[in-house]
Amino acid sequence: MQVPSPLTELHDERLRDRDVRLYLKRDDLISPDVPGNKWRKLKYNLVAARERGHHTLLTFGGAYSNHIRATAAAGALFGFDTIGVIRGEEHRPLNDSLALAVNRGMRLTYMDRTTYRRKTSPEVLACLAAEFGDFYLVPEGGTNMLALKGCMELPAEIDLDFDVLCCACGTGGTLAGLAAGLRPGQHALGFSALKGGEFLADDVRRLQTEAFGAETGNWSIDFASHFGGYAKRTPELDQFASDFRRRHDVDLDRVYVAKMLHGVFARVRDGRFPAGSVVVAVVTG
Repeated sequence: MQVPSPLTELHDERLRDRDVRLYLKRDDLISPDVPGNKWRKLKYNLVAARERGHHTLLTFGGAYSNHIRATAAAGALFGFDTIGVIRGEEHRPLNDSLALAVNRGMRLTYMDRTTYRRKTSPEVLACLAAEFGDFYLVPEGGTNMLALKGCMELPAEIDLDFDVLCCACGTGGTLAGLAAGLRPGQHALGFSALKGGEFLADDVRRLQTEAFGAETGNWSIDFASHFGGYAKRTPELDQFASDFRRRHDVDLDRVYVAKMLHGVFARVRDGRFPAGSVVVAVVTG
């Protein structure tokens, strides 16, 4: 694991013209198999599972879930059996994400969508325990109080005076943890990858209250950079990601990171970062 992850400054005339400095926190380079916020969310859950004597991790996700793949890889690295409960029906051949999970030793099982909506109810968990035996439950997407603890460590790795720390938002867990690790006067800015993701603000408040006793109040969410919704993409987004690769030799994940960085550059262009601002954007994977 490469922790702390690298911090690199972008040199781009669009930034220079607005007197904004932008750094990338390259969490995607932490590990090829458990990158970015996946590692930070899983880290203390793995510790808790080991301390509690569990040998199996069970988690939930969709058919294209990066979390499923990362949990399988982490289990293989640290000696846990893994079970992935996949939303919907089984489809063969397996897509790349599920094939990689299986290659890392994960056992897959499938759950109809109606039951999946109740996946953490006592009744459904009891059925899973009866089928698979004892397990440590890692929540869908990996977001819980231990995940926030892992994400909270990131700001201290940045040996730089900065004003704003940006990240993509899917569940709000990464944003909630990052904001809790900031110094006074710094701000965390999330970019929702979900259309209609306004509910994320309530989720971040809830997560922070559960984990830390109160919300931190030093964060906000941009809801305008979703490009049509989760996993949706447009020619504009593809052009931005291709141009970014040409300029900076960095491949951007289209589901989360490209949307976040497109939103960052839109704010630079529109002058929503004051001149002289130092911004850090987390490349989660």
